[in-house]
Amino acid sequence: MHYLLDGDPGHDDMLTIFLAAKHLDVVGITTVSGNQSLEKTTLNARKCVELAGLTDIPIAKGLPRPLLNEPRYAPEIHGQTGLDGVALPEPTVALSPLHAVDFIIEASHRYDDLWLVPTGPLTNIAAALIKDPTLAERIKGISLMGGSMTYGGSTAAAEFNIYVDPEAADVVFRSGVPLKMFGLNVTRMASATVARLDRIRAIGTPFARTVADLVEFYRASLHKVYGLEGASIHDPLAVAIFIKPELFTMQAMNVQIELNGTHTRGMTVCDYRYVGNEGKGIYGEEGIIRGAEPNCEVAVDMDVDGFFDLLTDTLALYR
Repeated sequence: MHYLLDGDPGHDDMLTIFLAAKHLDVVGITTVSGNQSLEKTTLNARKCVELAGLTDIPIAKGLPRPLLNEPRYAPEIHGQTGLDGVALPEPTVALSPLHAVDFIIEASHRYDDLWLVPTGPLTNIAAALIKDPTLAERIKGISLMGGSMTYGGSTAAAEFNIYVDPEAADVVFRSGVPLKMFGLNVTRMASATVARLDRIRAIGTPFARTVADLVEFYRASLHKVYGLEGASIHDPLAVAIFIKPELFTMQAMNVQIELNGTHTRGMTVCDYRYVGNEGKGIYGEEGIIRGAEPNCEVAVDMDVDGFFDLLTDTLALYR
C-alpha cells in the first residue's frame, strides 16, 4: 500500500507524519489551510520533515481557503505559527512544482493501491475529486480525522476540520470512496498527559525532547481553552489504523454532512442504526429499523495505552 498525507500542520499533524514515515510507504505530503494559513502550514510541513530527516518525502502546497467559506484558523490551540512551542530552524527543503490537487491526481495514476490520509479540512481532497471525477475509482480509500459521532469542538455539533469546509466534506462523503473516519468521540481518548509526554521526553534524544516540548505547548493550550488535562492526539489515529488495526473498534454506518442547520452546520450526522448480517446494531440489540446503507467505517473505541506504546516506540526510532 502507498499513502499520501494531506494536512494542516499543526502539532498532531506533525505526529502523523512521524508515525506514518517509519511504518508506511508515504509518497507525499500535501498541505491545506486549516490550523493556520496555507503559508504557515506549508512552512510547518517543511520544518517537520527536516526535523525528522524525512526530506525525501515530497511536499506539495494546496488550497489557501475553503471551497465556499472564508478561512478559519486555530491560533488559540496551535499558536500564531500553527506549530508553536519550539523555534524550529528555517527549512531548506524545496516544494514540489505541482499543486497539491494535481499531486494527488498524479499519485493516483502512479499507484494502484493509494490511500489518502487527510487530517485537516478536506478542501484539497474534494477539489481533486471534482477536477478528476475518475479519481474516486482509482484510489483504495480515504482515512480521515474529522467529525464526531457525538459532540463537536468548534461548535456544539461540529468538529473543526469539517466545520471549516463542510462543502468539501460533503463531496468526500458522497464520493463513493471507501472511508474510515476518526472523530472526536475517539480521538479525545488519545490524551497525551504530562506523564505520557515525560515518557517521550525520557527517550533522551534531542528529537524526542523537541517533540515533547512542542506537544506540551499544545497540551497547555487545550487545558487553557477546554480544560483538558492532556493533548488530544487526533490526527495520528488515521494512520495508526494501518499499522496496528487491532487498536481500534470500527463500526460501519452512514455519515452525511449537515450543510444548512442553524446550529448544526458542519455536523457529521452518523446513522448507526444500520444492522449488518449479524443482526446486531451498535448497541447490540436486534434491529428492526435498519438505518441507511453504510458509506463509512467509523471509529467507536480504541486501545489508548496500546496507541501510546506505538507512538512512543516509533518516536524512539528517530535520532
